[in-house]
Amino acid sequence: MTAETSRAPRYGVGDRVRIDDRDSLGHCRTPHFARGRTGTVVAVHGAFRDPERLAYHQPGLPALVLYKVRIKQGDLWRQYEGARSDQLELDIYENWLKDA
Repeated sequence: MTAETSRAPRYGVGDRVRIDDRDSLGHCRTPHFARGRTGTVVAVHGAFRDPERLAYHQPGLPALVLYKVRIKQGDLWRQYEGARSDQLELDIYENWLKDA
């Protein structure tokens, strides 16, 4: 956590999470291909100003917790032909995560 927040992270390493499948207007740091997919938290980076607000010259507060989420490639793309063990890691802010 940074000085911008005193709130504890909602999720911890090992927690299963689902990336929200909502539409967004304007600047967004959550890729469309990952929305609605389920993964595992592998790191908690801390809290940072909200980049979706910063992009519009707002203060970006309250700060949001940023997580590294690991998702199997085969869960992202139905036609994936690589190894079943292949994974992708994405940095996702807490406001885009739901309980799996």
